Amino acid sequence: MLTLNYRDSRPIYEQIKDGLRRMIVTGAMKQDEKLPSVRSLATQLSINPNTIQRAYNELEAEGYIYSVAGKGSFVSGTADADAARRASLTGDLRKLMGELRYLGVTAEESMTLIKEVYEQ
Repeated sequence: MLTLNYRDSRPIYEQIKDGLRRMIVTGAMKQDEKLPSVRSLATQLSINPNTIQRAYNELEAEGYIYSVAGKGSFVSGTADADAARRASLTGDLRKLMGELRYLGVTAEESMTLIKEVYEQ
């Protein structure tokens, strides 16, 4: 189930997009499973339908979902989407690691942080 955090600095559509992506990647939503309609999800979350539509559009552009005219949106096979997301996150991590190195964080400190994240 999607939950919104109004204190989060990220826009609502990004929270929705990230929540749906997490559900797809973890297998909570299966391939070809129908997503809730824009209108019903907007009503359920008490937000503007345009916000839901934006999240759906971005998920479709990333390859996580596909739309069928008159039928709705469905979960796609995520092999390509996972590879694209992994490449994007790897690029982001490289930028962050470069900035940390510039700020004086040692390789040992970075490895400690990575191990902490993986042990959670």
